[in-house]
Amino acid sequence: MDEKEPEEAASNGKSVVREAWDFVKILIVAVVIVIPIRYFVAQPFIVKGASMEPNFQESNYLIIDELSYHLHAPARGDVVVFKFPLDESQYFIKRVIGLPGETVTIAGGKVFITEPGSRVPKELGEPYLPKGLSTISDLTSITLGPDQYFVMGDNRTFSLDSRKWGVLPGDLITGRAALRAWPVSEAGLVHTPAY
Repeated sequence: MDEKEPEEAASNGKSVVREAWDFVKILIVAVVIVIPIRYFVAQPFIVKGASMEPNFQESNYLIIDELSYHLHAPARGDVVVFKFPLDESQYFIKRVIGLPGETVTIAGGKVFITEPGSRVPKELGEPYLPKGLSTISDLTSITLGPDQYFVMGDNRTFSLDSRKWGVLPGDLITGRAALRAWPVSEAGLVHTPAY
């Protein structure tokens, strides 16, 4: 019996080493694959507040696409997560309304967009808003510079957005809401409306 114990101890030692090596391999995979995806491609975001109701509710769990805007600029209607211009430690979620070079006008409870080179404002159809909702603002008109966006919450009555704090510089945009993961009953892709 004394002769078998060293063999069992050696076997157990090899087993522990094998398990430790398997654990190290998993960590390497996490560092090489998972962490870059988390920090450079997509990241989770939990909605806080009522500014995007009824389309996004408090505690909705979203996956934010951080890669697309390295390939193309944000589009009108995209729901974006960004660093709040007045306090970059906070993240906000809003909808892109005005694009660089455009003039955004709010009048009579409606939003109008004048494209660069045009003098004719066009009313912005907003199918994602509840019927009868009007957009109220002290702002009458603002022209956006290069890489500036005008963003608003879907809950126009209770949203701290570009109507109050001004334009959103493009470099503060983290990414686009791509997927709603929670609640499960509402899980699915987040679509940008067609205008």
